Amino acid sequence: MSLVWQVDFYRSPQKDATEQVLWELLICDPTRSFEYVATCPQSQANSKWLTEQFKLAAKAKLPDIIQLFRPQSLSLITAVGNNLGINIEATRHTLALKKWLQEKQYPTVIDKLPPTPLPENLWGEEWRFANIPAGDIVDEFANRPIPVLQIPEFLQPINLGLASTVPIPGVIIYGGRQSLRLARWLQEAHPVSLNYIAGAPDGLILEAGLADRWILATFEDAEVTAAAKVYEQRKQLSKGLHFLLVQPDNSGMTYSGFWLLQQEKL
Repeated sequence: MSLVWQVDFYRSPQKDATEQVLWELLICDPTRSFEYVATCPQSQANSKWLTEQFKLAAKAKLPDIIQLFRPQSLSLITAVGNNLGINIEATRHTLALKKWLQEKQYPTVIDKLPPTPLPENLWGEEWRFANIPAGDIVDEFANRPIPVLQIPEFLQPINLGLASTVPIPGVIIYGGRQSLRLARWLQEAHPVSLNYIAGAPDGLILEAGLADRWILATFEDAEVTAAAKVYEQRKQLSKGLHFLLVQPDNSGMTYSGFWLLQQEKL
């Protein structure tokens, strides 16, 4: 079984006795049965110091994977991970680490840029809102030959304590000939959640990667807006769980990509 660390390395709200800015390293495993804290002056916040701290924290066994959610520390920790032979996973799903940061009253919200329109060559032919009973999600998709399939174990409805009858809301995109290309692009973007944002026009915004935002669709139709509001209401009843499905057409014969997603808890 892989040994996973969740790591944050960022400016500390605290300062030293001489009012110098400190950087704080926090390391924990996904259960927080292991925690490690170290600080250094900003002048020492570099790969050499970080490498030494990783070795001290690990003692005899370095982790197989380091997960981190903060874009500002990605390049530095990636460089150290490469030097030590550790795989780096940039993900917003560092739940144990974020809970620890919140307990310390440290900020976990990442600044995000305005959303960017989806590249035109990836646009699907049409899309719609849909629902799938929680009990059917894994059976329906997990064993199908789908080129891009993301059903993380921790997001499976049974592991979130959802009853099998709870409707899981989602969005289906019919991509036509662009279906597989769109699924591959989404795979590289690392979808996190898909949210309805009211505006002029209204839109569906895909949260992806560590801080990326993409406009998947815009609409002004009153019926679509009403359906979007129901979609958001159902997300509240499903503990934020929802899905994104890309398929060539509505025949139900083939799927190009399926992602099980969850609304972020701020």
